[in-house]
Amino acid sequence: MTAVSPPQARPVAPRAVPRPRRRRLPVVRMTLLLVFALVFLMPVYVLLVTSFKPLSEADPSRAWLLPEVWTAEGWRAAWTALAPGLWNSVQLAVPGSLISAVLGSLNGYVLAKWRFPGADAVFTLFLFGMFIPYQAVMIPLVQLMTAADLIGGIPGLVLAHVVYGLPITTLIFRNYYVTIPDEMVEAARVDGAGMFRTYRWVVLPLSGPAFAVVLIWQFTALWNDFLFAVFLTGPLSWPTTVALNNIAGAQVVPYSQQMAAALLASLPTLIVYVLLGRFFMRGLMAGALKG
Repeated sequence: MTAVSPPQARPVAPRAVPRPRRRRLPVVRMTLLLVFALVFLMPVYVLLVTSFKPLSEADPSRAWLLPEVWTAEGWRAAWTALAPGLWNSVQLAVPGSLISAVLGSLNGYVLAKWRFPGADAVFTLFLFGMFIPYQAVMIPLVQLMTAADLIGGIPGLVLAHVVYGLPITTLIFRNYYVTIPDEMVEAARVDGAGMFRTYRWVVLPLSGPAFAVVLIWQFTALWNDFLFAVFLTGPLSWPTTVALNNIAGAQVVPYSQQMAAALLASLPTLIVYVLLGRFFMRGLMAGALKG
């Protein structure tokens, strides 16, 4: 009998050792973010420091220096000058933003979920309104407001901004609502819900991010309005932007008062962004890949 040799083991190729992933450098990233933040905050530092300086120290050549004598006189003068304009801006921005959000939500809901003949043409006409500059409609707008007896007050200014803001608010809500599954709307229809009931109980509870985007967008636009305010309102109804523009000295420029007034005028929009900013990008990007 011939001896059978045992089978030889085949050589096994060595496994390739995976290279360790290149670790990110969090220190470098944080350093860059810190540098960018400091560059962004430099104007705020100059505004804040100058606002607490007396008139003798508030000079552009000493803008980076801390005040030798701290005083709040600039803030008191700025508040006295801006207080009526701030209240007018609140009466303009708050109802204007809410009305624009509600109307834009209803328009976007109908265009996205309740299709009707010519819906695309109507949506296209809405979009055309975004490209009409303010200057192109000033004369007919003033004539219309005068004929409707709405010139010179806050209600006419609110109406102008609501109508002018409908295209962008409709676009934002329409793009957001196309991300809501159609099956949810169809299920509500099967259960007997009509258009407004479906909107109230199905669509509206999901509209938080879109409302945040529209409220931030419209509040900022209305609060920063200057052109419409100058043309459509009188001195008693001027918002804070017009009052801020009127803070100027005849021979000596009150830098401390101007800097304090600029900070006061920007605080409301900053607060709105802090409160609703986490919803902004989520609602703004919704519908970017669908619809």
